[in-house]
Amino acid sequence: MTAFSWTTPRTLVVCALSTVVAGGLLLGASTSNAAKTAGERDSVAQRPISGCPVFPKDNYWHARIDTLPVHARSAAWIKRMSPRSNLHPDFGPAYGAQRMPYGIPITVVGGGHRKVNVSFTYRSESDRVRYPLGRDTRIEGGWRSHGDRHAIIIDKSTCTLYETWNTKRRDNGWHAGSGAVWDLRSNKLRRDGWTSADAAGLPILPGLLRWQEVDAGKVDHAIRFTTNITDRRYVWPARHQAGSVNNRNYPPMGARFRLKSGYDIGEFSRHTRVVLRAMQQYGLVLADNGSPWYFQGDASNKWPGKLISELKQVPARAFVAVDASSLMVDEDSARVGP
Repeated sequence: MTAFSWTTPRTLVVCALSTVVAGGLLLGASTSNAAKTAGERDSVAQRPISGCPVFPKDNYWHARIDTLPVHARSAAWIKRMSPRSNLHPDFGPAYGAQRMPYGIPITVVGGGHRKVNVSFTYRSESDRVRYPLGRDTRIEGGWRSHGDRHAIIIDKSTCTLYETWNTKRRDNGWHAGSGAVWDLRSNKLRRDGWTSADAAGLPILPGLLRWQEVDAGKVDHAIRFTTNITDRRYVWPARHQAGSVNNRNYPPMGARFRLKSGYDIGEFSRHTRVVLRAMQQYGLVLADNGSPWYFQGDASNKWPGKLISELKQVPARAFVAVDASSLMVDEDSARVGP
């Protein structure tokens, strides 16, 4: 659930370099040497969408974090993020509860698609350009949804990404809570202090699990997730916060977490191992306020029920926060160093 806070100072906080090197509790045998199926080979390339990259390969979302040190506040953050709970995949079959599957859908359009003006609730921090919205736009939860109603649209002719939150078509035109536009071939971040369709001011698309990449056997990016109480600070590459406390013992927007390398994934099904391996190598990025440990995927009817149920077995205590400050080259860019 996207939440906004507009009255508190917005301070960019680069993760402290003080770190704890230990990885914490190991919950099973390491599987680094486990045999891989053909669908799980590391050589599988990033899967573009309609010919467009999902940001450059040196982008923050594609950075491996399995060797980064544990953040000095990892234990404090985990303690305040419902550590007794498990992961919750916020996507999958709806089983009749709604017309479309759970998850955030992706709409791809061509350069000739009509673009429309959109009015925004938070217009001062939204990109006020014309958006390729129309009757073909897929909205999170469906057109009658009462949820976050995210819309993600890719113009394949220019590889431009458009994202809106609380997207609605009214008698007098289109309206959204907020909107943001990115060049999928660029590492440029939003203006510091600006929100996006996410509270952290980050793009949603690169953090979505997509069924096609999971089925192909390789996820090469971090995964977007939420928690309920966050600090009123944010860390690079986040640009915005929506926290409810001024307390550094709560995680800030942009905080990055990883599944411990010692967590045994060998007994899970193939598709589940693909997701969990991505969580060990690329991790999770805190991008919005919502239920703790809910992470997002695309809206597809193909997500296997077994994968969904297995992911719900993974405990929050199997994660640590990492210090990702060493990845930053420029605070206004999502490009990471070598």
